[in-house]
Amino acid sequence: MYKLHLFSVYTLLIITCYTVDCNKLIVYSRKLYYYVPMKKEENNAIPKVYFIEITDAHEGQRLDNFLMKVLKGVPKSRIYRIIRKGEVRINKGRCDAKRKLLQGDIVRIPPIRVAEEKEFIAAPAYLTARLKHDILFEDDAILVINKPSGFAVHGGSGISSGIIEALREIRPDSRFLELVHRLDRDTSGCLIIAKKRSALRTLHEYFRGSGVKKNYLALLQGRWEKKKLVVDQPLLKNVSHGGERMVKISSAGKASQTLFRRLTLYNDATLVEASPYTGRTHQIRVHAAWLGHGIIGDERYGEHEINKNFRKRGFKRLFLHAHKLQFAHPVTGELLKITAPLPDDLQLLLDNEK
Repeated sequence: MYKLHLFSVYTLLIITCYTVDCNKLIVYSRKLYYYVPMKKEENNAIPKVYFIEITDAHEGQRLDNFLMKVLKGVPKSRIYRIIRKGEVRINKGRCDAKRKLLQGDIVRIPPIRVAEEKEFIAAPAYLTARLKHDILFEDDAILVINKPSGFAVHGGSGISSGIIEALREIRPDSRFLELVHRLDRDTSGCLIIAKKRSALRTLHEYFRGSGVKKNYLALLQGRWEKKKLVVDQPLLKNVSHGGERMVKISSAGKASQTLFRRLTLYNDATLVEASPYTGRTHQIRVHAAWLGHGIIGDERYGEHEINKNFRKRGFKRLFLHAHKLQFAHPVTGELLKITAPLPDDLQLLLDNEK
């Protein structure tokens, strides 16, 4: 947890969990101490310099990322400016934004404007209820859930609450809960959450390399006659004028490879296992469209008329499910093989296909 040391002209106070004066309060939440201004000056500035002692929960985190967590609402440009000017210091010395924090470091935070506290918005009751029962694996280091479709993994961009916020809400005593990777809002299946920063660092290394084997189930539009194919097409991420995120195949993009293996051939659809070797945004969806067989329910890259036909049959979501994950446990090294069963709506569609 944080230990916050607030300095005044005459005294050194080591804050625990009580009101210091009418301006400040340290709130104990999820076993972390947070500095929350209660009564700001007119310019919304934190009125005093304060210091944070780093513990194992944040050891190894970059200074700039740490400050973005602590100083919520402060623009990135402002955070980098106070680092460059030497207003932020570690152990009394100037520091670089990329500096990795060590346990025991004392970080100096200068007086700075902070955003007003936002009104708390609870996660939907349906989501919290689902998450309590959709746990696939859990121990002291990690948590793996079967993510439901229709929910973003985190809030932002008009989304008040996502999967990670809902988990923190139903587990208020958890010391540390952070997303290891992401799934699209409409994708269901295996999602890993770290319960320790050391586990988060190790798993990030796995995902950056080839340490995680991922298998998805997807129902493609039409009959794909091949049995197996590796799509090796570079992907370029681009944002449209409406703010919608789009990805296209382009020689200017990043190298991307996906193995498609046919499982079942239906009259007007094909069930495949898709194994991405790289982890680009919308990779499986765009590579499936490149095959000429977009994913059923994909309103962005699929065929509109085919999706319309399936909606008439009662199917209204993207048929993409993160089915299996295989990786070494970040602490014990044990090989984990985790499987997320198909949601009822996907299984029902398959049961009714011919």
